[in-house]
Amino acid sequence: MNENKENKNKRKVILFPGTVDRLFNEAKKLAETLHYNEANEMFEQALLLGEGDEISLSIFAYSLYEVKNFERAKQICEELLAIGPSMYFEVMELYLTICMQLRQFKQVEKIIESLFDEELIPEHEIEKFERLKNLNAHIAENQGSQLQSSPVNDDDGDFEIIASELLKLSVQEQLMIINELPEKNIRPYVKEIKAVIETEDVHPFIQSLLLILLVEQEVNLDLNIAKFDMTKQVNPAQLPLPTKMPQYEEIATIISEKLVQEPSTLEFAQHLMAKHAIVLYPFEWAIFRSEDIALSYIEFVKSMFGEIVEINSEIVDFLQKIEKISDLQE
Repeated sequence: MNENKENKNKRKVILFPGTVDRLFNEAKKLAETLHYNEANEMFEQALLLGEGDEISLSIFAYSLYEVKNFERAKQICEELLAIGPSMYFEVMELYLTICMQLRQFKQVEKIIESLFDEELIPEHEIEKFERLKNLNAHIAENQGSQLQSSPVNDDDGDFEIIASELLKLSVQEQLMIINELPEKNIRPYVKEIKAVIETEDVHPFIQSLLLILLVEQEVNLDLNIAKFDMTKQVNPAQLPLPTKMPQYEEIATIISEKLVQEPSTLEFAQHLMAKHAIVLYPFEWAIFRSEDIALSYIEFVKSMFGEIVEINSEIVDFLQKIEKISDLQE
């Protein structure tokens, strides 16, 4: 009896050939179609059964980043960096971004210093990383002084320090800073935020994110906003959020009705539309009819899935332009 039990405990799980590869491939497909939570679960299953290759681990790290699981994303990046991936610098950039999200600014500063010492930074990236190192050093120093002078006051954040320098940074660096603000009281810095929003050459996505912060905190002031050859005066205290704007709701209803039998296409179209609404905010697709925009989103997504469809080239060109901007491509 005991012998049988012992033998049973020693039995190994026998995997069918290709099981691990299949799990990794399915996880990658889920991540590529924006199903990040499902992808992450499948990546974890695959890693319990075998080791991931460089591509799989890279996609897993980005997928974890998308759902804000920064601690696990950092672990995966560290595993990748340990094996010396061919895309070392790209992985390192993601790793540094994650460390900033975790507010590990001193660590970021030290890593960048070591990259400079080892001459691993490409020449065309040197200026950007010099700015990034200085920014992290500045924030880390400010964190230390705040802890010494007022350890109980963590409401104001770092925006006051860097507002005047914000527009000198890359869009990705600006985004990192703005990501620190939603949980903080931004009212002491309304003048600085207003100045950035009204700056002529500010990126439309950054402009919108700052406006959304003012709307969420119901800040009462007048803003003059210009983007996409349109101008408008708005008051954040009276402005609905992007997904509550009138035309957004019209288009979303039409898309939902037309794709009720196609859930995957519907989900992807809704994702694109919400992302584009932020870029356009506080404007909408008003230069086009809601029905035409809805149909164009459906056509746009189906064409991305490889289907041959008739498209309204003018509207789809507009959507592609917004898509490129929403990806923060510089």
